[in-house]
Amino acid sequence: MLGLNKKDTTLLLVVAILTLCAPFILNPFPEGSALAQFNAGYPDLMQRFVIFGIFAIGFNILFGLTGYLSFGHAAFLGVGSYSAVWMFKLLSMNVIPAIILSMIVSGLFAVVIGFVSLRRSGIYFSILTLAFAQMSFNLAYSVLTPITNGETGLQLTLNDPRILGMSATADGSIPVTSLFGLEMRSTYQMEVGAWLFQFNAGYYLCAAIMLLAFYLAIRIFRSPFGMMLRAVKSNQQRMRYTGLNPRPYTLAAFVISGMYAGLAGGLMASMDPLAGAERMQWTASGEVVLMTILGGAGTLIGPVLGAGFIKYFENIFSKINDNVLHSWFSFLPDGLEDFIVTIVHPFIGKGWHLTLGILFMLVVIFLPGGLVEGGQRIARLFRGKKTANTSKTKTEPAE
Repeated sequence: MLGLNKKDTTLLLVVAILTLCAPFILNPFPEGSALAQFNAGYPDLMQRFVIFGIFAIGFNILFGLTGYLSFGHAAFLGVGSYSAVWMFKLLSMNVIPAIILSMIVSGLFAVVIGFVSLRRSGIYFSILTLAFAQMSFNLAYSVLTPITNGETGLQLTLNDPRILGMSATADGSIPVTSLFGLEMRSTYQMEVGAWLFQFNAGYYLCAAIMLLAFYLAIRIFRSPFGMMLRAVKSNQQRMRYTGLNPRPYTLAAFVISGMYAGLAGGLMASMDPLAGAERMQWTASGEVVLMTILGGAGTLIGPVLGAGFIKYFENIFSKINDNVLHSWFSFLPDGLEDFIVTIVHPFIGKGWHLTLGILFMLVVIFLPGGLVEGGQRIARLFRGKKTANTSKTKTEPAE
């Protein structure tokens, strides 16, 4: 199916089902209940799950296959966002031209950075990409203010020309992004008992593009080109001995990875037409590295899992405060309640990074292959139990 083997087709279908049913899966608790705090089925967060999933998938093509660790991929995310917002300002509010331009500009930018950075490998390559990203951040923050609007960020105004669209709506407000008339912010809400499910047009556009990006990543992983990238990671010296030059392959992987990042940046601007220099900071580059390693570098679904895991912590655990904790433990005696809240307090709210850091440490120590390895171990455990039960019930012929 679609040129994939049975295993990859099953994986793609599973990802598609999970993505399409996300509004139900991410809202397991009734609205108004104490555990509703952990629901993640609202449009903004679901969009972030799939957009950063695209970002991590692209990064994994470079890092997971070739072993080249880039600390500057946020530069392409920022360039993609700026390109998309400029397209909204100059052409129209249709998201398709903006997304296409963000990929093209990010790809060209990746060719320049990759051509220079890939002359070195290992830690020197990582430092070069980090330096380029920080230069890009500083240029966007100060030097290129006429293009990026500096620290305020690039945003839409009523004075934008928009050649193929209107500059203002009938009520005098700024138009919203759309897909051939379908507004990205339009949301259908469905109430089922005490549950509220939200189906957002912007989320499903991002989800469809993520599935397409995931399918393309599978084809790259299984192609001869993907095998060459694995050979680069395994032993470049042997490749050279056989007469193969690894640089064109690594540059191609770098550009593809940069275009994925630009696509993610374009989608971020399409959902919220604002681009700021903070998207190009080194912390954003470090975040995608964490996503890929946490999920499982070199695996297909690992980066998507890692992106969802980190964004869930960032948006859910960061909102838990002392008032929420007191409401959870209010059934306890006052002294014990205050003691438990005091113990838990450093790990939630503004301290969510501490919890994430501990979990990341545990994964690296006990699951070097990331969350995917954890899932594989659980699957093997159940298969082992099933095999053991089968062997117990098996009858042997009499001798």
